[in-house]
Amino acid sequence: MNTAAMDTASDRACRGCRSTDLTPVLDLGKVPAADHFPLARSAIEATEIAHPLRMDRCGACGLAQLADDDTRTEEPRGVEPQALRDQAVDAVARVARAGLLRGRTVREFGSPHGGSWLPLLAERGFETVGDVADVVLDCFGIMHEPDQRAAILERAAATAPTGLLLLQYHSLATIVGSGQWNALRHGHFAYYSLDALQRLLRFADMSVVRAWPFDLYGGTVLIGAVHGAAEPDAAARAIRAAESAQTDLVALQSLQYTTDQHARLLRRWLEALAARHKRVYAYGAASRAVALFSLAGVHRGLIAAVADASPAKHGRRMPGTDIPIISPTELISARPDFVLLTLRDLLPEVRARFPELDGRWVVDDPAGPAEGR
Repeated sequence: MNTAAMDTASDRACRGCRSTDLTPVLDLGKVPAADHFPLARSAIEATEIAHPLRMDRCGACGLAQLADDDTRTEEPRGVEPQALRDQAVDAVARVARAGLLRGRTVREFGSPHGGSWLPLLAERGFETVGDVADVVLDCFGIMHEPDQRAAILERAAATAPTGLLLLQYHSLATIVGSGQWNALRHGHFAYYSLDALQRLLRFADMSVVRAWPFDLYGGTVLIGAVHGAAEPDAAARAIRAAESAQTDLVALQSLQYTTDQHARLLRRWLEALAARHKRVYAYGAASRAVALFSLAGVHRGLIAAVADASPAKHGRRMPGTDIPIISPTELISARPDFVLLTLRDLLPEVRARFPELDGRWVVDDPAGPAEGR
C-alpha cells in the first residue's frame, strides 16, 4: 500500500456523503489513463504512465470510490457486447413482468461504453423525453460522475413523482469475490454495494423497492427506486445480505494481494510462451486491460497486438505500451497460437463469430490465464 496515499486520504471528502472518513483499499500506483488510446505510430510518453490510481472506502456510507483522477481524455466509444444487449432485453422483460413499467415517457442517462435501452422501451410504447419522465434509465452511467451526490439528485429530479428509476451497477461484491481488481479505472468514480447505493438514494428521498441480479460481468444488479419511503422486496434484502461479507474494509483490502498475483502470473505465462516462440495476441482493448498490461509490464514482444471490435480504436495502441490495436479481420489473418481474451463475458460471442480461432482462446483470470471453454 502506498504510504503517501494513505496520508492524504483524510484530506478529501466522500463523493457521496461528504464524510472525510476515507481509507485506501487498493493502490495501483501510477498507470496510463484507461480512456486514452494514442495513435499506434506515436511514441510512448512519460505522461502515459503518470496517473495515480487508487480506490478508497468511506467509513460513513460504505461507498467505494476513485480517490483522484487527473486524466483529461475521452474514450473512443466502445461497441456494445452481445452479452450486454441480451441482458438488457432480459432486464426490461423482468421489470415489465413485475408491473413496474408504468407511464408513457422515458429518459436515459447514457454510458460511454455503448448501448441503449431506449429502443426496448419504445417497443413498449414509451416516448423519449429530455426532462422529467415516468421511467428513468441508467445502465452503468452514474459511475462516471465525479460528484455522486449531485448525480443521484439529478436522476431523482428527472423521475416523475410516481415514476421509476432503473439503475444498473456492477456489484462491488463481485469485484472483490471474483478478484476483478482491474474494474478500478480512471473515469469510474464509484463502485457500489446495494447498501451504499441505498444510502446514496436517501439524499434524494428515494428508496429501493425491487432488485434483480444478473450474471453479466460476473454479477450485476438492477434496482428499481421510487420517491419517498418504501420497503425493499425480498430479492433486494437478499442481495444486500449476500454483499455484506464481500464489501467490508478487510475484504476490500484483499484486492491488493489479488492485483499483485494477477500481474505476476500473466507475466510469467507470457514469458514462458515467448521462450517457446509462440505468438500471442489479445482480444478486447478494454479499459480494464490497460492497468493489467501496465502492472505486468506487457510489451509487443509478449503480446503482438490486441484486436477490438470498435473501429474507433483501430490504428491506435494500448496506453503505455507499443502494442497496436487491430481489427478482428487482422487478428484472424495473423493466425496466432493463442488469443488472450481480456473480458470473460465475450467468450461465447467471439467463439461464435470467429470459428477460425477455435481452440486458441485463453481467458484472462486473476488465478492465471485459463483455456477458454
